[in-house]
Amino acid sequence: MTTAPETTAPEATRVAVVPSYIRDTWWTPAESTSKGTEVRDASTGELLAVVNADGLDLKAMVEHARTVGQAGLGKLTIHERALKLKELAQFLNGRKQELYELSFRTGATKIDNMVDIDGGIGVLFTFGSKGRRELPNSNVIVDGPLEVLSKDGSFAGEHIYTRIPGVAAQINAFNFPVWGMLEKFAPAFIAGVPTIVKPATPTGYVAEAMVRLMVESGILPAGSIQLISGSARTLLDELDYRDMVSFTGSAGTANLLKSHPNVVHGGVRFTSETDSLNAAILGPDAVPGTPEFDAFVKSVVTEMTVKAGQKCTAVRRSIVPAELVDDVVAAIGARVTERVVVGDPRAEGVTMGALASMEQLKDVRGAVESLVAAGGRIAFGSLEAPEVVTASGQKAVVGDGAFMSPVVLTWEDALAPALHGTEAFGPVSSVVGYSSLDEAVKLAAMGAGSLVASVATNDPEVARTLVTGIAAHHGRVLVLNREDAKTSTGHGSPVPHLVHGGPGRAGGGEELGGIRSVKHHMQRTALQGSPNMLTAVTGLWHTGADRNLADPADPSTHPFRKSLAELRVGDAMRSELRQITREDISKFAAETGDTFYAHMDDEAARAAGVFPGIVAHGYLLVSWAAGLFVSPEPGPVLLNYGLDNLRFLQPVPAGDSIRVTLTAKQITPRVTDEYGEVRWDAVLTNQDDELIANYDVLTLVEKEWPKKA
Repeated sequence: MTTAPETTAPEATRVAVVPSYIRDTWWTPAESTSKGTEVRDASTGELLAVVNADGLDLKAMVEHARTVGQAGLGKLTIHERALKLKELAQFLNGRKQELYELSFRTGATKIDNMVDIDGGIGVLFTFGSKGRRELPNSNVIVDGPLEVLSKDGSFAGEHIYTRIPGVAAQINAFNFPVWGMLEKFAPAFIAGVPTIVKPATPTGYVAEAMVRLMVESGILPAGSIQLISGSARTLLDELDYRDMVSFTGSAGTANLLKSHPNVVHGGVRFTSETDSLNAAILGPDAVPGTPEFDAFVKSVVTEMTVKAGQKCTAVRRSIVPAELVDDVVAAIGARVTERVVVGDPRAEGVTMGALASMEQLKDVRGAVESLVAAGGRIAFGSLEAPEVVTASGQKAVVGDGAFMSPVVLTWEDALAPALHGTEAFGPVSSVVGYSSLDEAVKLAAMGAGSLVASVATNDPEVARTLVTGIAAHHGRVLVLNREDAKTSTGHGSPVPHLVHGGPGRAGGGEELGGIRSVKHHMQRTALQGSPNMLTAVTGLWHTGADRNLADPADPSTHPFRKSLAELRVGDAMRSELRQITREDISKFAAETGDTFYAHMDDEAARAAGVFPGIVAHGYLLVSWAAGLFVSPEPGPVLLNYGLDNLRFLQPVPAGDSIRVTLTAKQITPRVTDEYGEVRWDAVLTNQDDELIANYDVLTLVEKEWPKKA
């Protein structure tokens, strides 16, 4: 990533400085307008601002995050933080038009703004929802099942996640100043870790506007977010094992940061997303005229032109059957000619804007020239300055605008190192031919690790061969065919639910992936102790921990008679025994139609070798268990909405009896509702106290009962 040179602006041309946000206050350096890095409108070259962070106290920022930020976020549960993300997303949705207007100056079109700004806000909505649906309303997450470590069950272990005690330092690239920031901020915030965000200089003024809106909303606790506008070369000097760095940018910068002593020796967590020569592979069945061919061409052109090809996920290498190279180039050229209008994004009808800066334009042209020198041939497009639509709607060649036409290259030598090693970070893609699926896999792998690849085919065997061959070289693989071509989010669009990142050249990091990315900001710890102590730490009842058993003679002590205000983890009831007869089994079979032989035929059941004869249906046992533990009168328990982890552990023959022990296992109040979720541990045993089945019962329970008027 290149930046404009540092300059000293004459008095008459001084412009505003892009401020930083430090310790909950906006900050600019003394006399900052007299020097710094100039930021210009990508389409017109107009000087917009100066970026300068000279004198910024990075040590104080980090300390503020570790103290004020950690304290403020720690007062909230995961659900409360998730709800704040939803509120923030709703607030920003109402203010996004002003961000659009600002973003046009970066060369971004309306569609680009939807990807960046709407996409970023969408990440907040997604994590606000997933945080409340998939995580506990606490600050401890249990990871996996209990491991019993002693014969009598008095000593056990499990894994828990708790938030890291430091700061999430997030260094972002210029191409997505909003999405790139929010996709890192959202999971850190859910985890309860404060953020210091460092946007790239050319488009950092858009990130600053977003941070300003976030602060203006009044939704975030103090210290949740701080902003560095300008250089932060010594930021890693202030970090240690408590902290995390998430970097998006060039591999060279990533390698420099990864070699910092505080990363190498000091334990700073580091994840990166860097260069990526992503591939799109056209299956041999996807010939011209098929939906798969059309979807492939559309995808390649979209990735070349959205954000003017300045996307870490753009298609850089189109790998197609050798006999279809000319057809693919012609189809790409035809679609570009028909649909792509290059120009100032503020002009009506423009579909591809400028690159982010003149420096970026110079870099991309230089990369194409090096590709041509290494054996590539420009088969479509040109490096000459294009005629573009200006903001006034006129067509002209603009000298100060960072405009470039889409360029397609072809290669005689499919193995040329430059093809698989040089990334032109703009509207540029290469088309190369393969003669077999094995060769297609080999060519894709020559990218040495990529963020994403696409496979366009309607042949299941081709899909299986290509995906299994390339998956280990990519962080994500999209399979395009006629069934999902219209509904797919696209080759170049990471979604917050799925992992974004890739091996090798792509940085080896991992972001997003739903709740996975929340846990990236947490420490997994092996916790050992007695069931009672594990229950106390996690808020989750463990087998062997104390129970508060209801008194059968006093119905008011039944846990189903308790609202969330009264119910406690460990509250339980134990039913009487109920005997099962052959008649019960026969009636259940007749009513349900489940006449499986083990419930109907003694001889066949015994012959199977796993049954002692006719046995009760598993679902008969679960149904009876509900009757044994339920408190039928109206009360705080509203409904049963499911079972989890149901296991039948041994058969129950006619003549045996069952009872159920039900224990409040986990209580999760819903922040926005008058009720919460209660997970109950249900255990079925027989007359000899042998384990028959176990499962979790899920209910919704009122917070107060009787309800307040």
